Amino acid sequence: MDQWYDFHEFGCHLGNVGYVEAMKWSRLAAEQGNVGAQFLLGYSYRNGEGVTQDDAEAVKWYRLAAEQGDALSQFSLGHMYLNGDGVIQDTVSAHMWFNIAASSGDSTGKANRDVIAKDMTPAQIAEAQKLARDWITEHPSQ
Repeated sequence: MDQWYDFHEFGCHLGNVGYVEAMKWSRLAAEQGNVGAQFLLGYSYRNGEGVTQDDAEAVKWYRLAAEQGDALSQFSLGHMYLNGDGVIQDTVSAHMWFNIAASSGDSTGKANRDVIAKDMTPAQIAEAQKLARDWITEHPSQ
């Protein structure tokens, strides 16, 4: 995925024209299933870099990358659910995505999961854990 971050940085240095060109090629790759490009589009839409800022579109691209096992996209979805950015705010879903990110090796996902759990009921935590387990079972290669 590093080449996509490098490509994004290249677009940053070229100004708006560079961003537009970077987003064109990133979208083509993302539509073909490239997980790095999908994350990059999610990030770009989240931050309005090279595209018009659109949290719902960010969630779409993060979700596609997350379903392929990308821990950073899984973490990003947790953050979107926690804050209600592009989705209806949902602490249970945020916990679920942070937990999935943690199971994919993201230590920040684990830390965030543990922090938000302090403000959740035991029933909410149990529901989030079940949703995470079910997701992981349905995506065994992740």
